[in-house]
Amino acid sequence: MKIGIIKEGKTPPDSRVPITPAQAAIINQRDDVQIVVQPSPSRCYTDEEYQEAGIPLSNDLSDCDVLMGVKEVPIKELVANKKYFFFSHTFKEQPYNRGLLQAVVNKNIQLIDYEVLKNERGQRIIAFGRWAGIVGAHNGVMTYGNRTKAYELPQMKNFKDFATAKDFYKNLKLPAIKIVLTGMGRVSSGSVEVLEAMGIRRVSPSDFVIESYSEAVFTQLDCEDYAARKDGSAFDLQHFFKNPSMYQSTFAPFTKAADLMVNGIYWDNDAPAFFTAEDMKSKDFSIKAIADVTCDIAPIASIPSTLFAATIAKPVFGFDVNTGEATEPYQAHTVDMMTIDNLPNELPRDASQNFGEQFMASVLEELLTENSNVIRGASMTKNGDLTEEFEYLRDYLNEGK
Repeated sequence: MKIGIIKEGKTPPDSRVPITPAQAAIINQRDDVQIVVQPSPSRCYTDEEYQEAGIPLSNDLSDCDVLMGVKEVPIKELVANKKYFFFSHTFKEQPYNRGLLQAVVNKNIQLIDYEVLKNERGQRIIAFGRWAGIVGAHNGVMTYGNRTKAYELPQMKNFKDFATAKDFYKNLKLPAIKIVLTGMGRVSSGSVEVLEAMGIRRVSPSDFVIESYSEAVFTQLDCEDYAARKDGSAFDLQHFFKNPSMYQSTFAPFTKAADLMVNGIYWDNDAPAFFTAEDMKSKDFSIKAIADVTCDIAPIASIPSTLFAATIAKPVFGFDVNTGEATEPYQAHTVDMMTIDNLPNELPRDASQNFGEQFMASVLEELLTENSNVIRGASMTKNGDLTEEFEYLRDYLNEGK
C-alpha cells in the first residue's frame, strides 16, 4: 500500500502533519507499505527533514492508494477515486462543509474521517483533542489577562513547545480568577494539564458557585453538573447521550460565579445550550471571557456567542451582549471570545508527534487489514455514496442540489 501525505490546502494554512519524518521512516521499514510526501513550504516538519529521514518527496501522488491530510481538503484539490483520511467536519451536518461532502461523493472518494475512527467499544482512537485543550486553556487565560491587564501571558504560538510554556508558568502570577471548565474527555484533560501547571487550584463545582477565593481556582464540570432531565427524573448519563433533547441546561449558577469559561465538551446538536444570548445581557452574568475549544458555530452551538471561528493570527473577538454582533474585544459591553478551530496548530510539532503515535498504534494495522471493521465504521462515503453508517446525512447531503 502506498500512502501519500498531502500538503495542506486550506486557508489559513495548517502546519500539522499526520505522520512525522521519524514515524514515516519506521513505517517505511515494512514490506507492505510505503510513505511518500508531497512537498510543502508550510509544514512544521520541513521537506528537508523528511528527505533526511529517507522519505521520498513527490508532487504527483496519483499512484498512491491512500491520501492523508489533517484539515479539510479544498474541493478543487480532491483527487477522484481515492481513499482519503482527513478531518472533514461534516458528520454533525456542519452547513459550511456541505459542498465538500457533496464533492467527495461525486468524485467517488472513500472518506475516512479521523473524528469517527473508533474501536469496538465505540471510543475514539485518534485525535488532537488533548492539544486543543492545552492550547485552548492557555489562550483562554491569555484572553482574560488581555482584558483585565492583571498579568501578561503570550499566546501559545509564541512558545517553542509545551515544555517551554510550562517553564513560563513557573513565574506567572495570577489574580483570584475563577475558571469553569466543561467536559471530561481528551480536550478537558489537556486543559486541566495547563491549569494545574499554572498552579491554579481545583475546587468542587458546589464550592465554586458559593465560595469566594483569594487565589486562582478552577472547577471541572461533567454532564450532570450542567444538564438535568426536563421531567425531573434522575440524571442518567447514557440516557442523556441517547436523548439529549429531553434535557435542559442547569449551568446558570456558573454564569454568576465564573470569570472565564473554557468549553471542552462534545456537543450534540439536540443537547441544550449552556445559556442564551439573552442570558448574557443580565447584570448577573459574570463570565467575561470564553475559550470555546468545542467551537460549534451558532446558532447550532452550545455557546450562542461563538459566531465564527477565530484565527491564530487574530484569536479573539468581542461579542457585543447588547447587539449580539461581533466587535473589537476587551470592551465593557463585550464577552471576549477565543474561538480558534485549529488550536493544536499553535504547538504543531508536539501535536503531530502525538497524533502520529496514535495512528501507528491504532490505525495503521487496521488500514492494512482487509475488511477492517474500524475502517468500515469510519468510512463516511464509498462507491460514490454515503455508507450505511452515515445514511443519516442524506438530507444534509442533498440540500441545495
